[in-house]
Amino acid sequence: MNANGLYINHRITLPWAEITLKAIRAQGAGGQNVNKVASAIHLRFDVRRSSLPEDVKEDVLKLDDQRLTQDGTIIIKAQRFRTQEKNREDALQRLQQLIRFALQKDKPRVATRPTRASQRRRVDQKVQRGQVKALRGKVQ
Repeated sequence: MNANGLYINHRITLPWAEITLKAIRAQGAGGQNVNKVASAIHLRFDVRRSSLPEDVKEDVLKLDDQRLTQDGTIIIKAQRFRTQEKNREDALQRLQQLIRFALQKDKPRVATRPTRASQRRRVDQKVQRGQVKALRGKVQ
């Protein structure tokens, strides 16, 4: 998080103008204070209208995440902490993590074959296990 925007990685920084932060009242227990103070943060980020590179937009929109709406908006509600400042930091950090997660590429799987010796060991173990089970039969 810097003056220019939310830092994602060396090539991506989201401008603050694209992130909407709104203070709302938190839910749950908290006594009388919970009804007076808007300490929770509601973060909205429109992926389709953002300045993210097109390939990153596609990766983020492909995510199967409940925080991503049908129209491509990420909505994060942060209310873990008692103070608005900590909840703001938490919401921004969660947005950062979500986008970084979308950027991760899985390594392609390299198909391998088991060795002949390992195949032989497996069959031998199966035969041995079958013999042990055969010995459990009724005694005549």
